[in-house]
Amino acid sequence: MSGHSKFANIKHKKEKNDAAKGKIFTIIGREIAVAVKEGGPDPANNFKLAQVIAKAKANNMPNDTIDRGIKKAAGEGGSVNYKYVTYEGYGPNGIAIIVDALTDNPNRTAANVRSAFTKGQGNVGTPGCVSFMFDKKGLIIIDKEECDMDADDLMMMALDSGAEDFSEEEDCYEIYTEPDQWSEVDAALKEAGVNPVSSEVTMIPQNWVELTDETAIKNLQRTLDLLEDDDDVQAVYHNWDE
Repeated sequence: MSGHSKFANIKHKKEKNDAAKGKIFTIIGREIAVAVKEGGPDPANNFKLAQVIAKAKANNMPNDTIDRGIKKAAGEGGSVNYKYVTYEGYGPNGIAIIVDALTDNPNRTAANVRSAFTKGQGNVGTPGCVSFMFDKKGLIIIDKEECDMDADDLMMMALDSGAEDFSEEEDCYEIYTEPDQWSEVDAALKEAGVNPVSSEVTMIPQNWVELTDETAIKNLQRTLDLLEDDDDVQAVYHNWDE
């Protein structure tokens, strides 16, 4: 496995940190609301909420913001009508794209997603048409420049805490976990003073696809930008090797 293109993408997004942080907090706030509605406000008895809280902390969401979100959802649970929806499709040259959304208006979201694909010369496909090309994994990325720990020590600590794979890339270390082990490994790293540049449960492509045609790259980037700017979109996964 390798998320080599993902690290460069993360570094680029950090240049737009404030806007990116605002979008992430909105996304996580919706996930908290849905998790509380489905399983209650106590993370000790609501595994899904515990996972969302771990995601919130991994993205440096303040504790008081998390608590406010839980209390609001618990007090107004009946008014939370968000629904998870997933779209799959193809960008230029058959690039596989998965879109996860959380919406209170599926018709609006479907239209926006379809429009984003169309404007980039791609198309939405049927459920399952590309998801078989991805594996769902926890992925923790650590910037080498920000990590004082020796690579071997870091690898052993990660594996001992439940990680299934460790990879050393040119600029970063990548730690892979099963989805239900991700929060434990993330917590163990932070307890040891290792702060990841990115930590999430994501979809990892089994194979990466390169694009050389400038028009295809421009069209794909347009689709990805439109999707990532949509407030209903939670995450976008693709197998483009940037």
